[in-house]
Amino acid sequence: MRNISDIIEKYLKSILHESPEGTIEIQRNDLADQFSCVPSQINYVISTRFTLEKGYLVESKRGGGGYVRIRRIELPGPTSLHTHLQQTIGDEIGQTAAEGLIYQLEEARFLSRREAALMRSAISRDVLAIKLPYRDQIRAKLMKAMLIALLS
Repeated sequence: MRNISDIIEKYLKSILHESPEGTIEIQRNDLADQFSCVPSQINYVISTRFTLEKGYLVESKRGGGGYVRIRRIELPGPTSLHTHLQQTIGDEIGQTAAEGLIYQLEEARFLSRREAALMRSAISRDVLAIKLPYRDQIRAKLMKAMLIALLS
C-alpha cells in the first residue's frame, strides 16, 4: 500500500494537471481533513515533492484565509531545451539539483522512466565517490553528455 504522502502528491498532481492555467490553490486544513491527516503532513508533501528543482513554484499565505498556490513551471520547447539545460547545469551541479532536473525531464516526457533511473544512478554521490567540488563538476559533465545523447 502506498503511504499517505504518495497519495497526497498524486492527488495534487492530478488536479494540477486538470487545471487549464497549470496552477492550483488549496487550503492546508481542508486538504488535511480530506485525507484525515495533520496539516504538517500536507506541508511535508508540498515542501519535499513540489520544489523549484522539480519544476514547481509554491507560494503560501498563512493565517485564517491562508492558502497554498502551486504552479507548474513548464520546460522550454525542444528548440530551446538545449540552451536551458546548459544554463541550468552549468560547470557544476549538486545531486539534489541534478535529480530535480531529471525529475522535470521525466515528468515532461523528455526522458523515459528507465533513462531517468539510469541517470540518477550514474550521478549518485555513492557512485561519484570523490571530494567536492570535483564531484559536482564531474556530475555536470556526465549530465550534459547523457542529456545531449538522449535528447539529440
